[in-house]
Amino acid sequence: MIDFVSPILKPKRTALLLTVLMLAGFASVVTAQENAGLIIKLDPPGQRDFVLDKADMITPEDEAKIKELADKLLTDKAAPLVVVTINSMAEYGAPGLRIETFARLLFDQWQIGPEKIGETSWNKGILLLVSESDRKARIELGAGWGREKDDLCQKIMDEQIVSRFKQGQFSEGILAGVESLEKMARDLKLPAAPKPAWFYPVLIGVIGLGIFTIFSLIRKGASGWAWLFWGAVFAIIGTVLYHMATNSGGSSGYSGGSFGGGGFSGGGGASGSW
Repeated sequence: MIDFVSPILKPKRTALLLTVLMLAGFASVVTAQENAGLIIKLDPPGQRDFVLDKADMITPEDEAKIKELADKLLTDKAAPLVVVTINSMAEYGAPGLRIETFARLLFDQWQIGPEKIGETSWNKGILLLVSESDRKARIELGAGWGREKDDLCQKIMDEQIVSRFKQGQFSEGILAGVESLEKMARDLKLPAAPKPAWFYPVLIGVIGLGIFTIFSLIRKGASGWAWLFWGAVFAIIGTVLYHMATNSGGSSGYSGGSFGGGGFSGGGGASGSW
């Protein structure tokens, strides 16, 4: 049977489809523009408080651990790790907003992390956002991370955070997520802090003295107390060297705060729901 109607209707269908697509595209542009001007009605915590627990999801003990980890990470790596819990996105002027958009807007609004360190582009901020009644969570990364950590962030979200949330372990999940994100930040291939000039000569001297002592004790058949004595001496020397080396780098660490440094989101990270 010959179809005499289709050739007539096809141009109309094509025109209708193009009109729908144009309207959808226009709506997307308008929505993006509206979101760009949206202000999240949420003030940041103190510059080195790191936690804003509006939904009361974190125990005091876990909050103290989070702050300790985040403070050390910010000092060592200039990478603020900020945790925010809220009851819902609607409560802060963003009903129906996607968690990704909310997190990005909040990140940019607070300017998490320094945009630059000296003349070097940085932007290594990390935001962990949890919306309790929306049952959604988001890890949002500063632009300096690029997108290379997205897979790792998704693994952290799925295995450390959401898996615990599904069991009602919200504080434990947030702490586990922070601990994993802190490790992620420290695994970056950053230039190692230079060791002080005395470090390697002293280390070589200690190793040489240790080898000489061991051979000397073996040859002379020293009694057990001698081994214990020298073992304690070398343990003390090693401990002192370790603390001197690590503390020497800490004094030149980042001393700024978490917010207002010009940091902005790069869109990287991961989302989850439970």
